[in-house]
Amino acid sequence: MREALIVWGGWSGHEPQECAEIIKTMLEEDGFKVYLEHGTEALADPSVHDLSLVVPIMTMSKIEKEEVKNLATAIESGVGIAGYHGGAGDAFRDSVDYQFIIGGQWVAHPGNIIDYTVNITRPDDPLVEGIADFPYTSEQYYMHVDPSNEVLATTKFTGDHAYWIDGVVMPVVWKRKYGKGRVFYSSLGHQAKEFDVPQMKTIFRRGANWAAR
Repeated sequence: MREALIVWGGWSGHEPQECAEIIKTMLEEDGFKVYLEHGTEALADPSVHDLSLVVPIMTMSKIEKEEVKNLATAIESGVGIAGYHGGAGDAFRDSVDYQFIIGGQWVAHPGNIIDYTVNITRPDDPLVEGIADFPYTSEQYYMHVDPSNEVLATTKFTGDHAYWIDGVVMPVVWKRKYGKGRVFYSSLGHQAKEFDVPQMKTIFRRGANWAAR
């Protein structure tokens, strides 16, 4: 049986505990044994190396050097990691080692909660197959991203809230490798209710299963 660890905490506005429970149920439905841990201490445990998947839901927060080192070594050896929105893309701002794993870092969401479009750029990829471009209402993440990411979906900024980024196309969903480990990230999911959006939930679910060893 595949085993997954969900670590949750950080900024409460992203409803980390509620989202952790949603993802726990999702993974259990897909045959995982799931462990929920509040905080980052579990990431330093040697047992992380035996997992199939780690899901961080830790907006902002801090991570100790031994925790991120153990996590990085585990992923490099083949453990998968899957994350979304600020829980993974704005976690541990002072840890460049962590950001190197995820492949991006949030820097802004001009206009806060707005309507925008998610554009599928790799419709042939199994993670987004059968999903057409779709409207979305949430924070539109502007991110600094790794050029080695394999981008599956993007969004275009209008410039209505920051004129100097008018027309910028920004990755929304990507996958990548970190050593032997698979990394999946989606910038969608500001609050728990967004898991009610079928496209968002399906993409995350497929991404988590793809990342898992």
